[in-house]
Amino acid sequence: MTHADVLRLVLYVTGDTTRSAAAIANLQEIQKLLNGQCEITVIDVLEHPELAEREKILATPTLVKVSPPPLRRLIGDLSDQALVVSLLDLGGGFTVPKQSIQRF
Repeated sequence: MTHADVLRLVLYVTGDTTRSAAAIANLQEIQKLLNGQCEITVIDVLEHPELAEREKILATPTLVKVSPPPLRRLIGDLSDQALVVSLLDLGGGFTVPKQSIQRF
């Protein structure tokens, strides 16, 4: 398994808002669709504005598929699971590590 083959998702949120909580909950449901195995990092842009600025995050919640390529970005609460999986191009061909969600 190469570093580029690991499914890595980063969710940018703004504090403990209703939209942030919904996006996190919806992402956890999507993770179940993916057999519960992917690396997810949640970044609060109020606590880490430099990370949002570096990645040019202008709206939240924003989900970024870092790997495998291609890079994808989705803005919204991720409530349409089928659409999210489709837009992130998660149709197959990747290797994922054991479930991991980190919150920054």
